[in-house]
Amino acid sequence: MYFIDVQGTLISDSDKSPIEGSREFINYLNTNQIPYMVITNNTKKASTDFYNYLLSIGFAFGFDKYLDPLMLLEEKVEKEAVAAYGAQEFLNTLVSMGYTLDYEKPKTVLVAIKEDFSADEYAQMIEFLLQGAKLVGMHETSIYAKNGKRYPGVGAVLKMLEFATSSSYEVVGKPSTAFYNESLRRLQEQESSAKFENIEIISDDVKGDLGGAKELGMKTVFVTSGKYQTAEEIVPFLDENLRPDFIYKNMQDILDKHNLERK
Repeated sequence: MYFIDVQGTLISDSDKSPIEGSREFINYLNTNQIPYMVITNNTKKASTDFYNYLLSIGFAFGFDKYLDPLMLLEEKVEKEAVAAYGAQEFLNTLVSMGYTLDYEKPKTVLVAIKEDFSADEYAQMIEFLLQGAKLVGMHETSIYAKNGKRYPGVGAVLKMLEFATSSSYEVVGKPSTAFYNESLRRLQEQESSAKFENIEIISDDVKGDLGGAKELGMKTVFVTSGKYQTAEEIVPFLDENLRPDFIYKNMQDILDKHNLERK
């Protein structure tokens, strides 16, 4: 059974095209009736829009096998008085979901991904938090890769704000326990006996996605097709108990392993 990340794992960070072996791996799981969930930290597009994009580039799976943070947001964040930070597409999506953006007296500071956060935006977040607003991250990614550059991820921004203001924070998407619990609940609709210890999670975010998953007892599979170019860039610097169980180049590399095992 699998949890499978999207950006940097199934699709390229650079042009959002399928990574080698990614569509074939999903087809392999479908053919062999292996339970899985596609779990993404997508926040820019509405959930159905991003799901439909994945279908349009050749991925074949039902919406019942898809989960992103926007689908759980209403459980974490009230819709009124939200100071949201992220790409304009994310802000537009929030408004379409009925959220009221407030940059004067917000109840919640909500952080998503953006490559060009300004110092003034950070200063505004800090001021709101010191005035008592709650801090929530859409996810807790370590690094955001775009245009051949690597930027601090939402997790890094949350840690900075926590240090600056002593504010604790909540996370909606990966690697929050709530998100993984919901992923497991949905997986159990495919296989009622599913437990975290039965699951292998595949992701390019070894510090964010996989660290939290490993703490819950999942087997972790790190692919170097996204945020990190080689395992040597990050794995040696992780706590030993958070290092991935398996490391592969990409989804094709994993698929080759499965095919070899079947022979």
